[in-house]
Amino acid sequence: MPVTTQSGHGLKVYPNLAKDLVVAKLNHLWVSDITYIYLPLGFAYLAAILDIFSRKCIGWCLGKNIDAQLTLDALDMAIASRQHLGFYELIHHSDRGVQYASQAYIDRLKEFGIVISMSGKGNAYDNAFAESFIKTLKVEEVYINEYGTFEEAYANIKHFINLVYNEKRLHSSIGYVPPAEFEAEVLNKKSLNLP
Repeated sequence: MPVTTQSGHGLKVYPNLAKDLVVAKLNHLWVSDITYIYLPLGFAYLAAILDIFSRKCIGWCLGKNIDAQLTLDALDMAIASRQHLGFYELIHHSDRGVQYASQAYIDRLKEFGIVISMSGKGNAYDNAFAESFIKTLKVEEVYINEYGTFEEAYANIKHFINLVYNEKRLHSSIGYVPPAEFEAEVLNKKSLNLP
């Protein structure tokens, strides 16, 4: 079983700003994490980013290597999909893994004025929203399939995140609607200046 969090590094770590945060809008708190997907000839690795206000997965990358590029590609997807909302007061939360503490990742966050937050040492509960998403993905998609190839895993996971999780799966925390529908309602109210 591969280790997805390598926190024994000499890179700078940041305080946990997400712990008692009351998330009040889209692009207020993003959470991120990495997991592995078993394949017959090894593993694939998934980096994912969620917007906690809507529970939508806004950035992800499935790759063959667990490196900073994997997390950067997920981050770039999230930035591209959310840039129109602006990044004012946005906090990006992750564990203390080397991929998230890497200079390239930190520089990309700072480039967009995104505030950095990291979990306490060895505390999975500090990143519970990301862990919950990964559990859902594994139970509802990965564990019920046997991917023969990386390409098959990629196609299935892309379908699950984009068309099932974001578009159809109901979330109790946002009123039993899917994340995409919840976001559409929020943005529609905002455009109409409704409370």
